Amino acid sequence: MFSHVHVGVTDFPRAFRFYSPIMETLRLPLKFRDDNEQWAGWVAADAPRPLFLIGTPFDGNTASPGNGQMTALLAHDRNTVDQCHAIALANGGMCDGPPGLRPHYHPHYYGAYFRDPDGNKICVCCHDPA
Repeated sequence: MFSHVHVGVTDFPRAFRFYSPIMETLRLPLKFRDDNEQWAGWVAADAPRPLFLIGTPFDGNTASPGNGQMTALLAHDRNTVDQCHAIALANGGMCDGPPGLRPHYHPHYYGAYFRDPDGNKICVCCHDPA
């Protein structure tokens, strides 16, 4: 469905340090990193798309999170959800909903929510039974 998702950041090196261990835990290898243009992208090892991108805004203005916007990343299992949430908090993220079941979405939805250091809302979730 998606070609790519781009999350705007204000401090690219800080954002890269924040997202890299999360992407590694999700088994999403780094596709590229461009320090001159200040952006990077990760992708599943077995597919060319979709890409998850971070970078400074193209227009040169300061990045800012949108009210009601969220990017949700798919985890292979519930333990990975827990790990990603812990990594996020250990690297400057803020909890926006601890890991747990959200049965109001569906019986097996297990998710965790956090904000990156720029305030972007990120979810890591698993839709499979335990």
